[in-house]
Amino acid sequence: MAIWCVGFCGMQWRAIGQLTDIPFGTLYTLFARWTRLGLWRRLLDRLRRTWRLACGDTAEPSAVVIDSRTCPAAPSCFARGVDGGKKIRGVKVHIAVEKYGIPLAIDAAPANVHDTRGIVPVLRQFAGCGFQGPAIGDLGYRGERLAKAAETFGITVRPIARGRKGVFIPTEIAWVVERSFSWIRRYRRLNTIVERTKEHLVAFVQIAFISILARRLKRLVPQEVSA
Repeated sequence: MAIWCVGFCGMQWRAIGQLTDIPFGTLYTLFARWTRLGLWRRLLDRLRRTWRLACGDTAEPSAVVIDSRTCPAAPSCFARGVDGGKKIRGVKVHIAVEKYGIPLAIDAAPANVHDTRGIVPVLRQFAGCGFQGPAIGDLGYRGERLAKAAETFGITVRPIARGRKGVFIPTEIAWVVERSFSWIRRYRRLNTIVERTKEHLVAFVQIAFISILARRLKRLVPQEVSA
């Protein structure tokens, strides 16, 4: 709960240590150790599969949606760049989600890295888990270089138009990634990035979705009992 408060409330490690009477060094050490061991990723994958099965779907998706979100970053952040389109100095969070909006893979890069380059580590991550299928993205993911890189992972990138004349169009399932980004905007730690390592930033994104899924699954239990 203390680590969740750091992500949701944007609190400092020292502040949450004072409130919980736990040395902040102990909290940070546990967070760093669990991140290094991949605890958050494994827990998120397990909850995602459980949620999909509870919805009457298969455990693994047949298609994903890819996109990125540019976030302002503090000078202490692990890396910063300027997103020329959005005029933001910070980092980009690259993500691939299934139709329920839950991520299969997450990565981060300086904001000046183009989407076609920044999404390659994400494709590599969920391709390593055995996924082979289409990855739907906006028109920013066009290009022969990205298409060839995706083919080496057994993935087909499908860039589609999600807007016309400045109006957003919810084409197929491409809109679900925008909803996923709106969910994590509630977590203050993810609005202005202060993490000193990329792994810790990805961990807080995973913790946010773990919290979202845990609340959803908890609400399913009373419904099943009443039924």
